[in-house]
Parts: sequence; C-alpha cells; structure tokens
Amino acid sequence: MDVVVQNVTKKYGSQKAVDDISFTVRTGEIVGFLGPNGAGKTTTMKAITGFFAPDTGDIRVGGISVTENPVEVKRLIGYLPETNPLYQEMGVIDYLWYVASLQGLEKERIPDRIREMVSICGLSGEKHKKIGELSKGYKQRVGLAQALIHDPAVLILDEPTSGLDPNQIVEIRELIKRIGRQKTVILSSHILAEVEATCDRILIISKGKIVANGTPADLRNQAQGHELLKVTIEGAPRNEIFTALKGLEGVILVHPLEGTAGSFEIESREGISNRRQVFSLCVSKGWFLTELTPVETKLEDIFRELTMN
Repeated sequence: MDVVVQNVTKKYGSQKAVDDISFTVRTGEIVGFLGPNGAGKTTTMKAITGFFAPDTGDIRVGGISVTENPVEVKRLIGYLPETNPLYQEMGVIDYLWYVASLQGLEKERIPDRIREMVSICGLSGEKHKKIGELSKGYKQRVGLAQALIHDPAVLILDEPTSGLDPNQIVEIRELIKRIGRQKTVILSSHILAEVEATCDRILIISKGKIVANGTPADLRNQAQGHELLKVTIEGAPRNEIFTALKGLEGVILVHPLEGTAGSFEIESREGISNRRQVFSLCVSKGWFLTELTPVETKLEDIFRELTMN
C-alpha cells in the first residue's frame, strides 16, 4: 500500500517544522528517513499517522486522504513512536490483548493474532512476563508487536533501535527486514549505518526540507562528481612518484597518505578517470603498482554536506 506525501507543510508558531515536502513510499519498500535532531522527521511521521493534520498539502495512504478520513487511515497504519508506549505493570499477553481490542479486532481473532505476533517478534520466552521485567530489546519487540497486531499494511517506526546494544540492534534490524517484505515501512533514524543496512531507499531531511532521495548507491553516485583513487606504487622515491602523478592529464590533486611511503590519494577532474594513465605510467617507469582502488564516498560525508550547508 503506497504512502504519498504531497507538498506538506506544518508550522509551530512561525517555525516551519516541515516545509513543502513531497515523496512516495511504495508497497514492499523499506524507506529510511534520515535527518539531524529537529529536522522534521517525527513531525512528518505524526502527520502520516493522522496524529495531526498538516497546515497545507495532502497525505494519502492507499489512496485515502489522512486529513479527510483520519480514522480509516489509522486502521491501515502500525506506529511505533520513539518513546515506546508500554504499560510496565501489564503482562506481555495482556498488553497485546488490550491493544488488539483498541484496534477493533474481533474477539475470536485476538488469540491467534497474539500467538502470531509472539512468534514473529521472538517473544515466546518472555510472553508470560510483565513488561517492566523485560530488557530494552524485548520491550522494543513488544512495541513492534503492538504496531503489527491489527495487521496494518503500513508500518511507521520512529527511532526503533534507540538505546539498544549492538546485538539487540542486529536482531531488531533483521526483524524489520522480514516484516518489510510484505508491508510498506518508513523508518526514521539518525544512525546512518543502521539505515543503510536496513533500508531500500533513503530520504534525507534538513531544516524541514527533503534534500536527498535515493538508494545509498544513488546518493554516492550523485556526490561522487570527481573520481578519487588510492594508489600504492613502489620502485622510486616518494617525491619522484608524487611529481609524476601530479603531471598526469586530468589530475587536480595528489595527496600523500601516511603509513606506506608510496601511497597516495588522487583526485581527477569531473568526468575523467585516471586509472589507465596510472597503470601506463608505472609500466613506462618500471614501477610496481601494488594498489589501485576507487575511494567510495561515505554516507556520513554525504549526510554532513547536505545537512550542514
């Protein structure tokens, strides 16, 4: 079920939390919503879930307007907010029964749905405990179970791995990926590696505006205007190699690297590749080319460039 956000703006006083943003998330897609604190991630997610109406623009879930039919849309969405709304004194089973009832599930369906959620979310060993007795990781699993209990077509997850240890993060990540095969998932985070490992596509929001939209590979290709190569060459003094590399046509920067005497980073003009020239240079000089690898633009660098400027 597609989620379509069109020209949405939301203000708090004179401050625009989100500013004329538009994007679409397709069925079966896991989309990561990245941005620094205060960028507008949570505001956007709350608007999609019908928590409040945008000041301008339209949001549609499965073709249904969130503004015109908020109750109907809420039935289609499972939402895990950043602050997990759990009742610590309730047992896991009792809590899931309570949430299922609030979601309007028929009484005869609830036991089967609870059993299914316990299995899918890996809660079999914890299902008879009180929520307050669970670890943070298992509490997040209960949060996912409550978001899924009514079998929504769309899942909205706000910082789902916040506060978890590395093992718990991997477990929740794999769980989200399994769920995402059948559902439309929007996942917000400020942890870049987590989004890259989990999501099919990334949206980056900064100061209320969408500043990037694409797969991790797409974003790197857009940012990588100039080829960057790491080379290691043996067989001559460092200064001689440095001078020869700087003399290659199309090279705009040669940066000596620490560690290995003959290692350099070479930046070429946009649209030019110097790989063959480096190889030919080494052949003509009788030097040994022991490394020639492209340097990939890091997602962290792309994020910083887009959100700090």
